[in-house]
Amino acid sequence: MADSAFFCTLTHESLLAVRGTDAAKFLQGQVTCNLNYLDQHSTSLGARCTPKGRMTSSFRILPEGDGYLLAMASELLDAQLADLKKYAVFSKSTLSDESGAWVRFGLSQGDSVLASLGLDLPQDADAVVRAERLIALRLPGGRAELWAPANETTRLHQQLGAALPEAPLNAWLLGQVRAGIGQVFGPTRELFIPQMINLQALGGVSFKKGCYTGQEIVARMQYLGKLKRRLYRLSLTGSDLPAAGAELFSPVHGSSVGEVVLAAHAEQGIELLAVLQEDAKNDGRLHLGSLDGAALSLLDLPYALDADREIQR
Repeated sequence: MADSAFFCTLTHESLLAVRGTDAAKFLQGQVTCNLNYLDQHSTSLGARCTPKGRMTSSFRILPEGDGYLLAMASELLDAQLADLKKYAVFSKSTLSDESGAWVRFGLSQGDSVLASLGLDLPQDADAVVRAERLIALRLPGGRAELWAPANETTRLHQQLGAALPEAPLNAWLLGQVRAGIGQVFGPTRELFIPQMINLQALGGVSFKKGCYTGQEIVARMQYLGKLKRRLYRLSLTGSDLPAAGAELFSPVHGSSVGEVVLAAHAEQGIELLAVLQEDAKNDGRLHLGSLDGAALSLLDLPYALDADREIQR
């Protein structure tokens, strides 16, 4: 499924645009990633936090034209746009919803069709190549995204469909689960700090960029090493897909020990990412919804956590 060749349209996310001469300066004080590391050949994950370090959104950010595009869960966009506009009043930048101006496709094992479009995409995660107004992005795990103006939708859909089978969005989300890439959705807004979804391990948090909203809390968690909840990958039998924010339980505690971040149907059962308390994860007796709920099994993530390496960004 997620490990086979396919393409799908990424309908679950929207694009927030920040443009203008002050776009970089403005965003630098708002987000966890370091915009100084970005150029026309790179992209990054990132997040925006409350003063207490809780994420109000997570996103993939891409330099484009005179500013940046941020791809995030569609249900978060309106609130993020309204909130950011409050801070942009005295900045030479404009903010808008550009979702309707673009189409985005997810590709698995689709490098040959990208090459046929003039997009020779490197294997390095977060690499970007451009041809005319087409943009290809490399994601962790070898997957890729293709971004294009909306008027290219029909042509690209036909060209992709001639080379790859079209899959439902679930196949893409399963690939995201297996890549260990957490994401904020409506039900988990303001629930996690970035390290809880391992965002710092994926280059989405900079500890050298200086101040941004929530920076003090995020940095303290990294340097003091007191984080007791973080992201894990798990499997579950059955076919009822748990929603983001669904609670997990363990006999170790009488209350919830974690929440689902993202779930997708797999070849057998369900795979998901969840934020879990460390002691409950170590105990291993994990259940969905209640202590009597379906049992979950731990799976490996495709990357290791390395605090010393992470603070070098």
